[in-house]
Amino acid sequence: MISVAYARRLRAAGLVWRPRQFDFFHIPDRDLDERIFVIADLSVDVQPLADGIAAITFNGAVEWSLDYILQQDVVWLPTEAQMRSRLGTAVEALERTEGGWACVVDVDGARERHEASTPSDAYAQAALSLLERGHELLGDDGSPPDR
Repeated sequence: MISVAYARRLRAAGLVWRPRQFDFFHIPDRDLDERIFVIADLSVDVQPLADGIAAITFNGAVEWSLDYILQQDVVWLPTEAQMRSRLGTAVEALERTEGGWACVVDVDGARERHEASTPSDAYAQAALSLLERGHELLGDDGSPPDR
């Protein structure tokens, strides 16, 4: 999965997340910085609320007093596969480098190279670059984004 730092930047840049089973997320500003959570039908679930807001509920979490948290209060941590899917056919290659990995993307006919220490963060860096310049990423399932 991508780093929390890239996840925060992608969220700020407008990356849309529709919570799904087995998605990873981070809860900022609650003294849980070292914990990564996963949505699973046995302990964490997504419950739709009014106005399209989603509540992420914690079922059976007795070790601490967090019954639920709103989607907008957590940070999605996409996996390498999820980031790759969001970039779609823009990705030309993922290459090993001396310091880690490079994601090579085609943006409007120009090749860009985004380097990071992990493949996930290289994809995240490419996605962030596209979002910051007004490009849209594909949806969760690789389809065009929701309108």
